Parts: sequence; structure tokens; C-alpha cells
Amino acid sequence: MAMEKAASFLSSLIGGGGEPAATVKSILVYPIKSCTGIAVPQAPIASTGFRWDRQWVVVNAKGRAYTQRVEPTLALVQVELPPEAFTEDWEPTADDHMVITAPGMDPLKMPLATEHATVDDVSVWEWSGSAYDEGTEAAEWFSAYFGKPSRLVRFKGESETRPTDPDYAQGYKIMFADLFPFLVASQVPTINQDNGTFGTEPTETLLTFRSDEVLRPSHKNTRQVYFGQNLVCKESLSGKGNGKIIKVYFGQTLCKESLSGKGKGKIIKVGHPVYVLQAFTSSHETPA
Repeated sequence: MAMEKAASFLSSLIGGGGEPAATVKSILVYPIKSCTGIAVPQAPIASTGFRWDRQWVVVNAKGRAYTQRVEPTLALVQVELPPEAFTEDWEPTADDHMVITAPGMDPLKMPLATEHATVDDVSVWEWSGSAYDEGTEAAEWFSAYFGKPSRLVRFKGESETRPTDPDYAQGYKIMFADLFPFLVASQVPTINQDNGTFGTEPTETLLTFRSDEVLRPSHKNTRQVYFGQNLVCKESLSGKGNGKIIKVYFGQTLCKESLSGKGKGKIIKVGHPVYVLQAFTSSHETPA
């Protein structure tokens, strides 16, 4: 019965004469890992994810990355980039900065076009390697904010590579993101955004095909909805930039997201439609 309900729900998404199943409502880019994200109207796509996403990370005296799991006040650090940084083919000049603010702190202006010395033994989870040190001023700012020695470092893409988990996506790479280049997530789904009222849908329907009970029956069953999915851009492996489609897995559906851009550029924008290409009745049927 649950599978029939799920199939009916997915059929309604697929149907409608080619109508989109969903729409991109927001795009968030996180230049500094675990700090506040930037809501942008569009974001260029690079081989490691959205451009500027998780390109920087704050580390402790031993070079170990901070995350909100151990330093929750990272959530209060705001990051601002020039608006034009999220357009195609934009390159920073000596006058362009990233501005960092936090409660009780003066703004920190970081030049985007300046390279600094390289530091070794920077680590994020299981990965370790070299990175660019953003200098004394940034180190003093973050050290004062956290009350202990800290530094801001930038991923050194010229010499370093962080691969994604080969069990799920071979050949792809990231910068300082946790595991994969992209995350697609559902909105908080039970609040009607037009009138602010609470309801049980679509959560009740999602529970029939996107919960532990259905997706991982051998595990301890819970009535929790999986609302997001890690993604990769298949075109980033070939290096071809003239494609206009990204294929993604979202829950139990194989979707495509409409992209715009000419030549080498690929950009995803708020308002772009998402189409269902193929639906599966269980996770066991989905291709690897």
C-alpha cells in the first residue's frame, strides 16, 4: 500500500505534460566552512561544486578544521562577497574583498586576489594536505573571536585534491566540503508558505517512500523523512562545458535541473525548474 501511494505521488510529479516537479527556491553558498551561507540568485558551477563554496576553513593551532559541531559560534560569522562574484567568468582584482563580520568584532576585509604563504598539515576529517594561509590579520581576528589560536586558510587547488567517497561517486573532487560537491534539500515542508498554517503534508506522503522504514528496512526503523541528497555534476569529469543539463538523484527519483550558460559557463539560478526523468519504487532499483 505504501509503495502504491508513493508511485501515485511520483506519477503526479512526472505527469502534467512535461511540467516541472519542483522549482529551485534558494541557493546557498558557504565560502568559509561552517560559517553563515550567502543566499544568491545564481551560482556558477565548478568541478568542486558551486564557485566559492567551502573554499576557506578556520583551523586550530594544529591545523585541524573547525566546524559547528565543536565551535557552534561559527554560525554567527557572516561572510560577504561582491555580487558580481556569482556571475560567469568573473575574476577578482586587487580591489575586491571578502568581508567577514561577527558579534563584537570589527569587520575583517580579506583581499580575494592575493596569495599567501603555504602551510602544511591542514586537515578536514580524514583528509590532510597543504593550504594557503590568509595571513596574520585574519589569524588574529579569528583567534580573538574564539579565544584561542586560530587561522584562516584557503584551499590550494593547484596542488591539492580531495576526492569524494569512491563507494558512491568515483573521480569527483571537493574543496573543504564534508563529502560531496552539492546538497539538494527540500524546504521545511509542512508550513504553507502562502498563509503560514501548519499541515501534515507532504510529510505524511514522504514517509511512505523516503523514511528509514522504506529506504533502510534492515536498520532501526524511524519515522524520519530524508529531506536531502548529496550530488555531483557529471559534466565536471569530462571537462565539457557546453551541456545544459545536470542529472541528479533526489530521494528515489532521478531528476534533471535546467541550467543556463554559454560556452564553458554553467550556472544554476533561483526559479529554474526541476524535472523527474525516472522514478523507482525502492532504493534497490536505483542505478549505482
